[in-house]
Amino acid sequence: MKKIIILVLVFAVVVSATLYFLNRQLTLRQNYLTNQKPIIIGFSMGRTREERWFKDRDLFVQRAQELGATVNVSLSDYDVATQILQIENMISQGASVIVVIPADSEKIAPVIEKAKAAGVKVIAYDSLIKNTDIDLYISFDSVKVGELQAESLLSVINHGNFACIGGSPTDNNSILLKQGMMNILDPLVKSGDIKLVVDSFTDGWKPDVAYTTIQKYLDSGKPINAVMAANDGIASGVIRELQERGLAGKIPVSGQDAELSATQRIIAGTQTSTVYKPIQLLAFKAAEMAVDMANGQMPSVGNTIDNGKSLVPAYYLTPILVNKNNMMDTVIKDGFHTYEEVYGLTPNK
Repeated sequence: MKKIIILVLVFAVVVSATLYFLNRQLTLRQNYLTNQKPIIIGFSMGRTREERWFKDRDLFVQRAQELGATVNVSLSDYDVATQILQIENMISQGASVIVVIPADSEKIAPVIEKAKAAGVKVIAYDSLIKNTDIDLYISFDSVKVGELQAESLLSVINHGNFACIGGSPTDNNSILLKQGMMNILDPLVKSGDIKLVVDSFTDGWKPDVAYTTIQKYLDSGKPINAVMAANDGIASGVIRELQERGLAGKIPVSGQDAELSATQRIIAGTQTSTVYKPIQLLAFKAAEMAVDMANGQMPSVGNTIDNGKSLVPAYYLTPILVNKNNMMDTVIKDGFHTYEEVYGLTPNK
């Protein structure tokens, strides 16, 4: 009996000591975390017209907060002067990293230099910032997006009069997108099988500008056989004009971003394809990289891109072509849009 009492006392002492040690470690960790400098990340959005950008914002903020960071978000909607003031404000508020969707790929450069001078890391998000020092570029491969668009049209028609209605001339993605399109089309243009009858950019990625562009061409009385639209917003402007002439669904039109309206047009047969970019992958990865950089760790990326001043570390994600045949296996399977949203009815059970 005496031995049992001694063993019980020893066990009680061991348990008590263990609990004290664990509690002490927890207290020290809490004190460490409390005394740590808070991580503040700026998310400066120069573009918000397309529906996707608000998904980017929400997902980025969600992931950054999960990792313990505070995110200051600003929106300027293509107003460069406003975006510059907002970034200056983020610098003064102590942001360690600023993630930038530039309203203009070049005009935003001076404030980026201010950020760098203040010791702030800068990430260009889904659109390259040119002619200034930035720490990282993260995006879907825009050249690949252009290649996918061109390939999707060639699977329908591989000759005739083609239109290329690009994005904003101030967005570097527009240049990369056009490069990808021409990677595929150039041999057929040189052989004469395809004639590029419209080759233009679209100020501010505005659908109304795209509408007017295709309208002016069709007013000339010349035929059109296919249209590469830089994104789904531009595709909507093109298709609106085609509908007014009774041509919607007869002329293949490509796009990108997998906007809900675009997926609905694909099912309706008025748009041929879109390029889906799983935004959650992009936003989550950007948030993780931003937090790593705020903690003094430079992410390993494996690629670089020349922004006119230096070779910038670049991280690329892979885009996915979406058409009527794989809608279920892409945007709907991923939950990007629901079946009911795209098809407008309830799936069979």
